[in-house]
Amino acid sequence: MHMADALLSPAVGGAMSAVSAVAIGYSVKKISGKDFDEKQIPMMGVMGAFVFAGQMINFTIPGTGSSGHIGGGILLAAVLGPFPALLTLTAVLLIQCLFFADGGLLALGCNIFNMGVCACLIGYNAIYKPILQRRISKQKITLASILGVVISLQLGAFSVVLETMASGVTELPFSAFVALMQPIHLAIGLVEGIVTAAVLCFLYSTRPELLSTPLEQKKLDRTVSVKRVLIAFALAAAVLAGAVSLYASSNPDGLEWAMEKVAGTTELERDDSVHNAAGDVVENTAILPDYAFSDGSGTAAAGLIGSVMTLAIAGGAGFVIYTAKKKHATH
Repeated sequence: MHMADALLSPAVGGAMSAVSAVAIGYSVKKISGKDFDEKQIPMMGVMGAFVFAGQMINFTIPGTGSSGHIGGGILLAAVLGPFPALLTLTAVLLIQCLFFADGGLLALGCNIFNMGVCACLIGYNAIYKPILQRRISKQKITLASILGVVISLQLGAFSVVLETMASGVTELPFSAFVALMQPIHLAIGLVEGIVTAAVLCFLYSTRPELLSTPLEQKKLDRTVSVKRVLIAFALAAAVLAGAVSLYASSNPDGLEWAMEKVAGTTELERDDSVHNAAGDVVENTAILPDYAFSDGSGTAAAGLIGSVMTLAIAGGAGFVIYTAKKKHATH
């Protein structure tokens, strides 16, 4: 559901960038010393790398000719808490945009809102958390994961339709576009929900504290070690990015599929100074556009590079926030 710049007018792109900036600022403010400690720093980095790698694995949606990939918002929020999760997913989307030309710069605010805010802040707090608030079990984790992901993705997909309509994209009329976007993202959401449930049930079996502490808004106990979890997710990210990504589906994702059905193309064009400037920035920063070298090779290298970059930037953001909060608490 990574939107390209051509789907948006400068006004809508700018407005959604402001909305997402407010959500990011609010998340930084809401992170407190009561529920955020030094263990969150490597967790943000490693979980961000895992989601980056997971987003490279497009899975086929049978009978449609389309594909999908995980968004990762509910997964991140369940492990990190909603506010660190939004910051981590923002790092993923920023890296994808600037260094791999996946999602436009003008559209970055929309992508953060559609994939991040809808899942990490809305889906987690409205669906996932209430289901698990009183008692955690694998059955409840599965229900909360599937419902949380499906509803978050429906909100995100509908937001895409509204954003294109507000931008005056006549090639994608509302009724026809929404009639395709919602069902295909329902199917994608069901798959992601199952994957999310499987990962969280694994965590619940090995380190249940990682799922209970975000719900209770408290720090992990000092006696709880996260070293094995970090190693497991780091290895999983490496395998996904460096090997499994080579076998990802080549079918268009849900958004591209819907665009193709409605407009007859997955690439719309806009020729104005704002779109050209945004495109020039990404063209100059992208080291591996579309996760590959010019000859089409390099998918594994792109996955590994992107995962390491996400680990560094998401973990670095966690370190800066932790240091600032700790310094503020001492004054």
